[in-house]
Amino acid sequence: MPRGRLRVYLGAAPGVGKTYAMLGEGRRAVQRGRDVVVGLVETHGRARTAELLAGLEVVPRATITYRGAAFTELDTGAVIARAPKIALIDELAHTNVPGSKNPKRWQDIEEILDAGIDVITTVNVQHLESVNDVVEQITGVPQRETVPDEVVRRADQVELVDMSPEALRRRMAHGNVYPPERIDAALSNYFREGNLTALRELVLLWVAGRVDEQLARYRADHGIAETWEARERVVVALTGGPEGDTLIRRAARIADRTKGADLLAVHVTRSDGLTGADPAGLARQRALVEDLGGTYHQVVGDDVPRALLDFARAANATQLVLGASRRGRLAQIFAPGVGVEATAMSGTIDVHMVTHEEARRGRRRTPRAQAALTRSRRLAGWAAAVAGVPALAAALVPFRDVLSLPSEILLILLMVVGVALVGGMWPAVTAAVGGSLLLNYFFAPPLHTLTIADPENLLALAVFLLVAMAVSAIVHLAAVRAREAARAGAEAELLSTLAGHVLRGEAAVPSLLARVRESFALTSLTLLERRPEAVHLPDVPSAPRAWRIVATSGDAPCTCPSAADTEVGIGDDLVLAARGRLLAAADRRVLTAVATEIAVALRQERLRREAERAGPLAEADRMRTALLAAVSHDLRTPLASAKAAVDSLRSTEVDWSASDRAELLATAGESLDRLDRLIANLLDMSRLQAGALGLALQPVALEELLPRALDDLGPAAGRVDGDVPADLPEIVTDPALLERVLVNLMTNAVRHSPPEARVRVTASRHGERVELRVVDRGPGIPPRDHERVFLPFQRLGDRDNHHGVGLGLALSRGLAEAMGATLQPEETPGGGLTMILSLPVRPPGEPPAEP
Repeated sequence: MPRGRLRVYLGAAPGVGKTYAMLGEGRRAVQRGRDVVVGLVETHGRARTAELLAGLEVVPRATITYRGAAFTELDTGAVIARAPKIALIDELAHTNVPGSKNPKRWQDIEEILDAGIDVITTVNVQHLESVNDVVEQITGVPQRETVPDEVVRRADQVELVDMSPEALRRRMAHGNVYPPERIDAALSNYFREGNLTALRELVLLWVAGRVDEQLARYRADHGIAETWEARERVVVALTGGPEGDTLIRRAARIADRTKGADLLAVHVTRSDGLTGADPAGLARQRALVEDLGGTYHQVVGDDVPRALLDFARAANATQLVLGASRRGRLAQIFAPGVGVEATAMSGTIDVHMVTHEEARRGRRRTPRAQAALTRSRRLAGWAAAVAGVPALAAALVPFRDVLSLPSEILLILLMVVGVALVGGMWPAVTAAVGGSLLLNYFFAPPLHTLTIADPENLLALAVFLLVAMAVSAIVHLAAVRAREAARAGAEAELLSTLAGHVLRGEAAVPSLLARVRESFALTSLTLLERRPEAVHLPDVPSAPRAWRIVATSGDAPCTCPSAADTEVGIGDDLVLAARGRLLAAADRRVLTAVATEIAVALRQERLRREAERAGPLAEADRMRTALLAAVSHDLRTPLASAKAAVDSLRSTEVDWSASDRAELLATAGESLDRLDRLIANLLDMSRLQAGALGLALQPVALEELLPRALDDLGPAAGRVDGDVPADLPEIVTDPALLERVLVNLMTNAVRHSPPEARVRVTASRHGERVELRVVDRGPGIPPRDHERVFLPFQRLGDRDNHHGVGLGLALSRGLAEAMGATLQPEETPGGGLTMILSLPVRPPGEPPAEP
């Protein structure tokens, strides 16, 4: 039976319409004559979702009893027994109640798919395992229910259900997502505009990554090697030389010409381990690439042009940026160079040859150990052994009567040493044996035979052969040691680079994995962590469900250690799983060292995330403590006063006079007004933090607004002197909110001024703004504490809780900034504090305020 097809509706946050889209698709399938059932759908009380659900066949849920309570879950067996063509199942990442057949709903869905039933489901980005920690860092809300990314990536179709943060917040405010009692809390916490914007970007990047994977898989399955210009990707080749900065900036300008283009820098390391590149130069150029928004990569290849083009094609690059050759004209005659060869083989990739100051100045070689002999040198050595030694012997024959046998032996030995230096051990051994035979035949009496008459000549030829072979062996050993030194140097460079990034805290675990995977030419490299509950599984070593993917790089990540070609354990709970090829013992040793660095990086990341989470939690705890300390008194005091007054009026034991009743009613009214102001301030502060404060900006005359604010000030208005010139221009503001700001500022000034002092309110124009100053003669505030006065729930040492919870100035600044104004304190000359409220002037051409 063929496996069913999986379709996933993916969203950035609850409420974007995933379930609605799923039910809409289900109804359309019914209209097309498909057999559709609802396995499980959660409407969450949303009327429009419930309307779409009506009329669809719903499979009854299974009831499970857990700890004395009854719960309902998806009845997997009933869905399979019903055998529909399509099953609609909500909330892919849901965790089933203990006692269910499977711990997770996605596992139930896997069984339904195996039964040949198509499934349409939903999931939010915060439930994807690979980004779960990132979402928690953004929102501060941990998500316990997760689904492996591989489950979603294997889906036949992933459809993004998108909605802008503003539209989702409007849906929230209209009550289309949560009930009214949860709206304010949701808007001010999880559903803040910044959170939603970050989640939306996260889900778009995840979907874009899956699209890239699908494109790469399609191209590989169909054997498509040429570049598809679906998106501009610019690759710049780096050697670590001084021209690198010029190439990087030129490539960045090319990429900037197209919105959304990618910049990739690549450095090719030869398989012998060292390339002669300057590590410091490469590190600096890598930092420049990352500063310009690009990514740095390192690949291995002896054929540099081919390695560059293979990388460019694998990345689906459209343009390749190379530097003009640093070699001189004579060198270019014998070898065309990387640029020429890459251009000839580039195919559909555009190649840019960029000139620079170092062009044709010659390469600046860095000292390095001699590597193993190349194929061309070995061929040259064999040619010298086969042709050079006989040629030298033939050249010496005419001088046979002039030169002695020892001299001829030394000349042939010199030739053998030259062969050893050029071609290595075996060409030199061949030259030594051949040379000894030629010496015996042409120069040792009797001539033209292999017989040696003089024992001294026999000894000389034997010594010659031993010396020649010893020299050959030494040269070969030097080449081997050079190769080993080169490899060790490359390993040390890789480890030091990784360690440096870890110690500086500059590299995330996925970035480290990507660099290591490229260095070892692996298909994928995955960091796995044993799940805490895995100890209860009978087949822990081989069960994918016993492991979670912490980070991965490359295609087809391993889901468990047994699926890897090479695995390296890191402690008891971490495993580095490599796929693509079996690694040699030396490579495995290096990978083990690298795994240790990656574990350190992971530990640093987690410690950093914990520290970042601890900061907001500590601040929230401080705010909560301050709020409770302040509100515990300020809420109870007016409530107690109002309740006492009302209870007294209701009492039948006392016959109150008219004046007493009026006084009690006034007390109750004042207490309730005070309570109303307190609650209004708290609600306004909550709306400000949630970004949900409504504004009605309009031109306003300040000389008309100030008297209304003084009226609202009550008896304290007698201690305020207002001086607002009548010729001031109109300002653009929200009159009601500005009136509240003025009342708060004047109330604060009166409260902190001596009883005999008066508060002054003045206004003046400064350019395109009007400054309104509220001046008191109180004790003032030190300049170092000027910004602290705007923190909520504090009074800078004032322990009197009878005048509010410390929200006045915090709320005033928030309201002012929401209206496009600013609020700043400064010292009053002679003592006291002046609050300066700067408001924008009505622009020319805008109609004036209506009288």
